[in-house]
Parts: sequence; structure tokens; C-alpha cells
Amino acid sequence: MGIFGSDSKVKLDKELLERVKKIAQVAGYASHEEFIQHVLEREVQQFEGAKSDAEITEKLRGLGYIS
Repeated sequence: MGIFGSDSKVKLDKELLERVKKIAQVAGYASHEEFIQHVLEREVQQFEGAKSDAEITEKLRGLGYIS
């Protein structure tokens, strides 16, 4: 089973995947999957304390993820 679970799959653009692999290697991660998991965990933590969907939306907007 991979770090994303046996049924989980994430598709990345080939160019982005190559960039991720390079950064993960330079940063000393055991794999690019480990790096991706770390980055996603860090990003998701920013939203876990939100009290409502509206607060999540506002945080996403403030970070530039949505307009």
C-alpha cells in the first residue's frame, strides 16, 4: 500500500511531477510521494481550525487558491 492508500490516486502533469521529483530528491525525502504528502499535510493544517465553510473559503481566497 502506498502512502496515499491502496485506492487513492493523484494525477499530476508530467512536467510538474518531474519538478516535484527533483525537489524531493534535493530536499532528502525518501520518495516524491513522501514529499507530496508532507506538502499536502502542511497546507491542509491551515484549514483544519476553520469553524465554517465560509471561513475555509475566505482562507483559500486570501491565499490566492480561489478568486
